[in-house]
Amino acid sequence: MPPNDRRSGGSDDQREHILSAAVKLLATAGPSGLSTRAVATAAGVQTPTLYRHFVDKDGLLDAVASFGFESYLAEKRAFEPSEDPIEDLRRGWEAHVAFGLSNPAIYTLMYANVRPGQQPAAATENRAILCGMLERANAQGLLRVPVEAAAVAIEASTTGAVLLLLTQPEQARHAQLIRPLRDMVLDALTEPPTPRADDHSPIADRAQSLLGIITPAGNADPVTDAGFSVFEAGLLREWLTRLDGAYRSGRSTTGGTMLPE
Repeated sequence: MPPNDRRSGGSDDQREHILSAAVKLLATAGPSGLSTRAVATAAGVQTPTLYRHFVDKDGLLDAVASFGFESYLAEKRAFEPSEDPIEDLRRGWEAHVAFGLSNPAIYTLMYANVRPGQQPAAATENRAILCGMLERANAQGLLRVPVEAAAVAIEASTTGAVLLLLTQPEQARHAQLIRPLRDMVLDALTEPPTPRADDHSPIADRAQSLLGIITPAGNADPVTDAGFSVFEAGLLREWLTRLDGAYRSGRSTTGGTMLPE
């Protein structure tokens, strides 16, 4: 082994050592600083040693991207599905965004420097996990489009939104800025669940009944006729509508989960 090859041990150990040095260099210097010479220097090996393990710079970049996908998948593999596949898609979106904002350099390498026809195995597994969530939604009749089309739409919107955020100064990269996009995409791809016969609430039923009573008919408005202003009448109807929707979906008006009735 050449004198500058500080890492001893098997070939796999040396490869992992070089890969670790590349990941650290990527975090500090960005993709433009990830030259084979710089990585070899950071790893304490000769450049020919690096080529023996990764063939060329593209091979090194592919390995670093695969490392990024594996890091991301560690969380996705531990993902516990709930009874609501649409909520699981929201959680998956949030996990994707959080990873991208926490690992900007490796995320950019993973998604902005891809080459057509070449995809790490971990990226294929990541797509399979997403499609599994979508298959569950489809089995429940909640998907408006084919699974593949939905997967492409979600991947395009998440990666595009994160890459856009990463062009902003670090202090301006707020996940909440792209949550409206998440909601618009999922609303376009999915159907609301059909209420079951036993999904009812006495409060929601009463709110809906009262709404029916106080709904204006023709030129008559029962609420303003009782002495309330137009503004107060509108506000009352808005509150009753929100109360009906909140209790019918099992949530209080503050967003907390309702106790079983």
